[in-house]
Amino acid sequence: MQRMLMIAGTALLALTAQASAEGDAAKGEKVFRKCAACHAVGPEAKNKVGPELNGIVGRPWGSIEDYKYSKNLLELGEGKVWDEATLDEYLTKPKAVIPKGKMAFAGLRKEDDRENVIAYLAQFNADGSTK
Repeated sequence: MQRMLMIAGTALLALTAQASAEGDAAKGEKVFRKCAACHAVGPEAKNKVGPELNGIVGRPWGSIEDYKYSKNLLELGEGKVWDEATLDEYLTKPKAVIPKGKMAFAGLRKEDDRENVIAYLAQFNADGSTK
């Protein structure tokens, strides 16, 4: 029962994420180039140094199969989902959210860049298709 409620809540977050994304997805696609060395999105996305990011907005932490997440991310992320606020905080300074995580990227200092990347990512469903 609890698992069903968690799945339903995650689905609801995913459905509302697109409507609440405030950034510009086209600009976010350009900013995402900084992320593309380690992450992928879209129908053919595969895990790289970092996990693929299809459906990241509203997705539970550490939930991509076949990706080896850091122990720290799995411990800190139990029961959490990547909502827009958490993504914004993480993209600002990843080590502030997951101190012993794998992410080596220092973060995106500009608020507009973070909003735009989140809007770009929010348009992808878990299967890589766009909403």
